[in-house]
Amino acid sequence: MEALVSDAAVAEEIAPMPIPAKTRKRAKARPSRRQLALVERVCGMIDEQEGEPVTLAALAEAVELSPWYLQRIFKKCMGVSPRDYADARRSASFRERLRNGESIAGATYGSGYGSSSRVYERSNLQLGMTPASYAKGGKGAHITYAIVDSPLGRLLVAATAKGICFVSLAESDEALEANLRREYPRAEAIVRNDAAIAPSVQAILAYLAGECPDIALPLDIRATAFQRRVWQELRAIPAGETRSYAEIAAAMGEPKAQRAVGQACANNPVALVVPCHRALRADDGLGGYRWGTQRKDRLLNQEAELA
Repeated sequence: MEALVSDAAVAEEIAPMPIPAKTRKRAKARPSRRQLALVERVCGMIDEQEGEPVTLAALAEAVELSPWYLQRIFKKCMGVSPRDYADARRSASFRERLRNGESIAGATYGSGYGSSSRVYERSNLQLGMTPASYAKGGKGAHITYAIVDSPLGRLLVAATAKGICFVSLAESDEALEANLRREYPRAEAIVRNDAAIAPSVQAILAYLAGECPDIALPLDIRATAFQRRVWQELRAIPAGETRSYAEIAAAMGEPKAQRAVGQACANNPVALVVPCHRALRADDGLGGYRWGTQRKDRLLNQEAELA
């Protein structure tokens, strides 16, 4: 393929003549037009593969850049690595093929997955449900939920057969049920059955009672690649500790993404299980919390006392 630009040419735009530190920082924060054009070309090369594997080395060779340098420029412009981008495109192709009526086997191989087991193994992360369920637009999902009293008010815990899909807090059962149906408007069935989901509910109540520092339950949630990374970082924060949105972004290798981190926390569908309450503003302020800042403050105080 025709090369667009050399390492040296791209480097000239990343390392300009000496200028005041603050100005230099702002200049480096924005990709140049040439860098954007380069990354757009690489994205096109990935798209042209139609799900077939393509290595970073092959992409770098095509545009005459070193692999590490291409990785750096690509992440600067796109926020994800070339591999993550390729995975997302393959997943999008898979979903589109299912929506268009292809069989699961046809969509699997047509999207570049090597086997049906590979896509089923990844389905929890990519789809939040199995491919068979997603093929019906989510209408095949059967969700069971329970509502109980908790130290933080009324607690709803919902699950599919694969894991917990929604945990929320509110003052009334009506508000909890409305939130659940809003989160999963295409579910085939949403049924209350307190007994069926009792073990999961008890695990969450034990955490709220201070009997365990975290909640170890299987999850079945929908998420983008970025949201998954944020939620994984949140689950890695020990009870009794907190991190700022900026610190979480930095730990992910995305130091400019603190606002996106905050948005991912706000969209967390499984309160407590993914402890988004452990994320704070840079000044240690509480920031927002989907289920109310008073609940967030109470959770943090309890965890600090038990740590």
